[in-house]
Amino acid sequence: MSNSSKAVVSFIVGAAVGVAVGYFLNSDKKDELVEKLKDQKNRLKEKWNKRKDQLQDELENEFA
Repeated sequence: MSNSSKAVVSFIVGAAVGVAVGYFLNSDKKDELVEKLKDQKNRLKEKWNKRKDQLQDELENEFA
């Protein structure tokens, strides 16, 4: 694929993402979407912290 073809594809994908984001930000479901994203962020943060704590415990046990 040539550089100009990649640029055109990138532009089209970027424009589509921009349109989708604009649609959601201007829709009535914006607040619902934001809440879902916040919930997902919190779940991922909890998973990450749990896994981090497990790894810390394993390392402490390994070097104790």
